[in-house]
Amino acid sequence: MNLASPRHPIATKNAQLVKLQRPHLYVASVDKIDEDALLGQFIPIHYHYQMLDQEPRIGGFEQAIAAVVKPGMKVLELGAGTGVLSFFAARTGASKVYCVERLPHVARAATRFLAHNQVADRVEVVNGDAASYLPPEPVDVVVCEMLHTGMLREKQLAIIAGFKQRYLARFGGPLPIFIPEAAILAVQPVHMNYDFHGYTAAVPMFIDGSGNGNRMTQLADPMLYASFFYGSEYSNQFNVDQEVTIEGAGMFNGLRFITKNLLAIVESEGRSIDWDMHDLVIPLAQPREVLPGQSLRIRFRYDGGDSLLALAESIDSQQL
Repeated sequence: MNLASPRHPIATKNAQLVKLQRPHLYVASVDKIDEDALLGQFIPIHYHYQMLDQEPRIGGFEQAIAAVVKPGMKVLELGAGTGVLSFFAARTGASKVYCVERLPHVARAATRFLAHNQVADRVEVVNGDAASYLPPEPVDVVVCEMLHTGMLREKQLAIIAGFKQRYLARFGGPLPIFIPEAAILAVQPVHMNYDFHGYTAAVPMFIDGSGNGNRMTQLADPMLYASFFYGSEYSNQFNVDQEVTIEGAGMFNGLRFITKNLLAIVESEGRSIDWDMHDLVIPLAQPREVLPGQSLRIRFRYDGGDSLLALAESIDSQQL
C-alpha cells in the first residue's frame, strides 16, 4: 500500500503529490461563504469544550508535539484557542512558546488556563491575528489547528501559506517544522440513508465509523484527490475531475469526503501520528442508480476555507 490510500497508517516524504485539472464549473461568489462562516474562524470560548474533549484530536496532537518538540526549542501556535497545544509544547520542554489567539476573551481565558497549569513562564499569549502575526525571533516548530474536513471553512491553508511568505522574508530559511505536517484528501461515491423516522431530508452529514456511519453504503473505493506537505508549496484550490468505477449496485446519492491529517511523520519508526477527522457526506442534487462496472466522472472545485455550500454547488457527475 502507499500514500494513495487515505487510511494507510504510514506516510513517506517522497510521496508523489496529486496534480489536479480545473474542470469547467461555476461557483457563484455569493456562495463562497455561508452566514455562519466566521464561527469556523473565530470560535467563542463556550464552543471549546467539544474540541478539548475530542480524544482523537487532543490525543493525536499531544503525541505529535511530544515527538517533534525537543527541550529548548521555540514554538509558535497560530489560532491557539484555549492554549492546550501550547501547554503540550511547554510541558515537552519548549523554552519559549508564542500562543496567538485573535478573540480577546479567548486570549484572556488562555492566559488564565496556562497560568493555572504552571507554564505561564514559558508561554506568551498574544492577542493577535494569525493571518498577519510573525514572532519576534525564528522558531523551530509551528503548530496550527484551523482544520475542517476537506480543508473547508477554516483557513489552515491560507494561514500557513501566508505565514511562510512572511517568515522567509523576515528571517530567511529554513522554515520551521509544521504540526500538522501533511494531509491526505479522498472522495468516495456512496449511498446514504436520508430517512429520519419517515421524513426524507438529504442534508450534509458528518459521519464516523461507529455512529451514523451505518447510514452509508460504499459504492466504490475512495479516490485520492489531494495530498501535500505544509512545509512545501501547495495550492489553495482543489480542482478535481476524476473517473471512478462503481463496484456495488445502489442509488448514488452522495459524495463522502475523507480527511487524514498527518500530525507528525516519525521516520525513525516508519509511522505517522494521525488524526482522521469525521467524514463529510454531501448529498447529490441529482441521484442516480448505478451498477457494478459502470464508469462515472466526478467533478468538483473549491478553495480552502470555502463553505460547504460552495463545494456542494460545484459537484457534477456524469456517466461515461
